[in-house]
Amino acid sequence: MTARRPSAVTRRGIGAGLFCGTVALMTSGCTSTSTDPAPTATATATATGPTATTGAAYRVLVYSRTTGYRHESIPAGISAVGALGAAHGFGVDATEDPAAFTPDNLRGYAAVVFLNTSGDVLDDAGRAAFEGYVRAGGGFVGVHAAADTEHQWPFYGELVGAYFARHPPVQPATVEVVDRTHPATAHLPARWERTDEWYDYQADPTGARILAVLDETSYTGAGMGTPHPHAWCRSYAGGRAFYTGGGHTVEAYAESAFRAHLLGAIRYAAGQLPADCSPADYP
Repeated sequence: MTARRPSAVTRRGIGAGLFCGTVALMTSGCTSTSTDPAPTATATATATGPTATTGAAYRVLVYSRTTGYRHESIPAGISAVGALGAAHGFGVDATEDPAAFTPDNLRGYAAVVFLNTSGDVLDDAGRAAFEGYVRAGGGFVGVHAAADTEHQWPFYGELVGAYFARHPPVQPATVEVVDRTHPATAHLPARWERTDEWYDYQADPTGARILAVLDETSYTGAGMGTPHPHAWCRSYAGGRAFYTGGGHTVEAYAESAFRAHLLGAIRYAAGQLPADCSPADYP
């Protein structure tokens, strides 16, 4: 990897709002969305554990709590994962309640998706439960702002692979798919043209297999240097981890290629499809 060059682009401001997703028979009380600029203090959506969905081979928990910037695309992301589950035979529950992170509850899920989470989203008990879940072989998928989550928790930092640093405005760019053997990238072209918010990270992911990088010449405001990691996977502490930098915009979750990208990530993390995630940087 080359040395990183500094960038003048800074982290975007703090936003807030609460959303409660109801997916695959799961129901709970929740608050409405908010445009208040103060950070989100709590989220009231709850998960009651795996629900009985006929034909579901396994279940996935989507977690979207925010205590920092609130992405307006969270509802679209929850809906997209729910639709993928309905189409491909796995159940999906969605929550923003950190109380859902208990050993007994997490045991019912093959994978947990951190969907545009931000800030500190778990208490100490939840962190311990989630770490135990991963160490017992659980799966993790981090989407976009999952890299802007739990900056002070070393275990999570290793799990997600890299922390968010900064980004330029939303714009078109080229994603270079450098490993097309993974279920999340096998369907993609070698050069994947799309519009999103393109993250720089504080450091390169370590111990990970880089699956896709950004072509920094294809957009303005990039600050990482080449290669610029964008999606990766890794085996960590007994579990399976996947991260993608895509997923900022509402429109992303209607893109068939991006939805298939998420599907492959979830199926890998849930242990349904094998993948070689041994460490490998793009040369």
